[in-house]
Amino acid sequence: MRTQLRDGGVADTVIDDAVLILSELLSNACKHGRPLGDVPAGDGDVRAAWRVDPCGRLVVEVTDGGGPTRPAPATPSVTAHGGRGLNIITALADDWGVRDEVPGEVTVWVVVHQDVYDPDARAAHRREDFAARVTAPPVTRITGLDFADVFDDLG
Repeated sequence: MRTQLRDGGVADTVIDDAVLILSELLSNACKHGRPLGDVPAGDGDVRAAWRVDPCGRLVVEVTDGGGPTRPAPATPSVTAHGGRGLNIITALADDWGVRDEVPGEVTVWVVVHQDVYDPDARAAHRREDFAARVTAPPVTRITGLDFADVFDDLG
């Protein structure tokens, strides 16, 4: 994927974002989606695709057999072990959505913008404010934690 996109003029920083997005989409499909077609659970396929559209935007798609709910960004707790994938995608992409035009198939698509004038500048800007856009819910106070006692016990 990387070589073909690079040969097609897609900037390395955009490709890096697309690879991370693809990883998140595939993880979600494996964890939450059913396999495509009439295949027993666990033995099915998911489909991944990418293309550069006529506007020069990189589009990444993953299709599976759908799951119990529609994909939506979550608000995980600070200690949660997951639930951040679509928030990461939202932070890296210009747009994303869900399409289910074909019965038994659900496709999550993501548009990764490639600025034809200066793709590296746009990608660098996205990276600079990435941490500010992918944040955990604010924590005002966590009760029941007394770190002073723990550190006193160590000493």
